Amino acid sequence: MALHKIALVTGGSRGLGKSMALALAKKGNDIILTYLTKEAEALDTVKEIELLGQRAAALPLNVADSKSFTSFFNSVSKLLQDHFGAQTFDFLINNAGIGLHTPFAETTEEQFDTMVNVHLKATFFMTQHAFRLMNDGGGIVNVSTGLARFTLPGYAAYATMKGGIETLTKYLAKELGTRQIRVNVIAPGAIETDFGGGQVRDNAELNAFVAAQTALGRVGLPEDIGGVVAFLCSEEGRWVNAQRIEASGGFSL
Repeated sequence: MALHKIALVTGGSRGLGKSMALALAKKGNDIILTYLTKEAEALDTVKEIELLGQRAAALPLNVADSKSFTSFFNSVSKLLQDHFGAQTFDFLINNAGIGLHTPFAETTEEQFDTMVNVHLKATFFMTQHAFRLMNDGGGIVNVSTGLARFTLPGYAAYATMKGGIETLTKYLAKELGTRQIRVNVIAPGAIETDFGGGQVRDNAELNAFVAAQTALGRVGLPEDIGGVVAFLCSEEGRWVNAQRIEASGGFSL
């Protein structure tokens, strides 16, 4: 029997996903995290979690390939039994994703389909597979973006997917509520990570623009996001359900 609650964090080896995984571990959760190609980074994150006193493991996953989800969750089931002494887990964090900054008129069908597969389709079918292995009373956190609330040219395809995820979140909260599984969506603002090529972090002009448009006067950091996710998966967050929570420092008010 599992000693601690267990969270599955997709894209949990770096950036926002790593921040989420570490914050969840600090709250006493064991962690399964996924990575696409950078196994060494994933294993480093596993070690950091273990240093916090929690168990952790990493599995490869390409969320763009929904046909791989059955095999992936077979691996999750085996990992739960072998590494965690469990049959089920408690929290799903649908974090893995990629960005796209391309004007609407220049967006190709291939780019659009990639956005659909990585963001909207992955969140839908990852959750469909995952909830069968989840404990009643658990939680799901999806990831949107501030760009679903305000507009910046070049993000039409990306933001459209995130808008769909926000709607999906409400439907999941309704349909999974009979099992006391709460479902929320977090919408980060611009964050200093390597997401989107690291432009917000590395482009001084863009960084200054974002800071100037943010009520708290700076650009977000990964650790600004992880704690919000950990709260939503905590006992203190037990009555928060079907909500969109923007964590942007007050961008574009």
